[in-house]
Amino acid sequence: MSRCAKRGVLVKGGGMLEKLAQATTLFFDKTGTLTGGRVRLVAIEADPQLGATELLRIAASLDQVSQHPVARAIVYAARDRGLRLSMPSAVEEQPGAGLTGVVDDRRVAVGSYAFAAAPAAPADWSRRFLRRMGYDGATGVFVAIDGAVAGALLLLDEIRLETPRALRLLRKAGVERIVMLTGDRRDVAETIGALLGVDQVLAEQQPQDKLAAIKASRSPGSTIMVGDGVNDAPALAAADVGVAMGERGTAASSEAAGIVLLIDRLDRLAEAVRIAHRSRTIAIESVVAGMGLSIAAMGAAALGYLPPLAGAILQEAIDVAVLLNALRALHVHGPREGRPALPTAELDALKTEHDELSPILERVRSAADRLGMIPADEVAGELADLNEMLREKLIPHERRDDAQMYPVVARLIGGDYPMAAMSRTHREIQNLARLLSRIEGDLPPEGPDTATVAELQRVLYGLDAVLRLHFAQEDEIYHSLADAA
Repeated sequence: MSRCAKRGVLVKGGGMLEKLAQATTLFFDKTGTLTGGRVRLVAIEADPQLGATELLRIAASLDQVSQHPVARAIVYAARDRGLRLSMPSAVEEQPGAGLTGVVDDRRVAVGSYAFAAAPAAPADWSRRFLRRMGYDGATGVFVAIDGAVAGALLLLDEIRLETPRALRLLRKAGVERIVMLTGDRRDVAETIGALLGVDQVLAEQQPQDKLAAIKASRSPGSTIMVGDGVNDAPALAAADVGVAMGERGTAASSEAAGIVLLIDRLDRLAEAVRIAHRSRTIAIESVVAGMGLSIAAMGAAALGYLPPLAGAILQEAIDVAVLLNALRALHVHGPREGRPALPTAELDALKTEHDELSPILERVRSAADRLGMIPADEVAGELADLNEMLREKLIPHERRDDAQMYPVVARLIGGDYPMAAMSRTHREIQNLARLLSRIEGDLPPEGPDTATVAELQRVLYGLDAVLRLHFAQEDEIYHSLADAA
């Protein structure tokens, strides 16, 4: 328990630690546990005459007066881009639906599709955007201006950086079945579940449904439930081991749980399971050794080979040996403890750089989507702007990582250059950017034909997929290396 506390895991009793060591089934609430609970703007669909930047500015201006997490995310995104927001007037909020108000003398509605499209004419792209929301497991915020749907914002609740690694460590520690519980729509929940590789997804769950799922669980070992909200408290209390995310979770969940993560990091739970396994093994060793030696000594005393004084001294020696063996539990280390770590300042700098490059990812995806809809003579200009961003920002970043960052990371990981696969991805990104530049240079003055547009979209969608996967891999590697202390 002391060792867990040093790693930010509060265990309320030795019995709870023992149950943790026997866990084979793990239930997770999604929002705030597997994901960060903070949505992020990932894409903008806007009327070409208005533009994505202006759409975001108008939506954020209206959302300034709302305390909803999605509204705050939109405002943060606008401010990060340096947009100057206007103060709205005549604002009315319909809980669970959206807001209406006046921004720069224009009547604006921001909210769900049903809310924004009710007083407005539906746009041709709306159905496609709704399908994309389902495919991506994302949240969509629609914006109507003066009686017409002018665009939409796509927001995503990001998976915690440590979540994939934590689930792998938990499986390695003996957890055989992982179940995700969430009140979200099924399509959103299944997308997150597929990304994380959980065994089962239970979506659209009310608090009583979560409680029923815990009670219905049948496993040879104990059951863990991890949550952070008031709604999770009954399920936390019903599980063999309730684990609360204590840093940003509610007091009710921390009270109901037997274990509290004082630091909202799931990999600390994996460490606690590792410590519990090792501690239980040491306890069993101590029991077997202590009782075995005591029984052998009693047998020798009964046969007259061990006088009382010598027997008392021997029993004290056995007790001390068992206690010393038990103290080994204080020295159970995590997989990277004591090894060189990536400095936190360097990790923050890398994260900032990735955040600064995220508009390029949005631009790549947006360009791929728009190529088939814009006039042929405008394609060259669209590609020229994108290629300039790739040449001036993205490619230098990739080359700098390969030359400066990867050798440092390789030394921390160890082995025969473990970053080889990541370097190969850098070369693929550079190749796709080069191919895109060549196609742009070969475009005729009248613009591309249908086949060339299809080829451009293939390259852009490929670049988008590789970049997003590559950034996610880098974030996970850097994050795991930064926590060696």
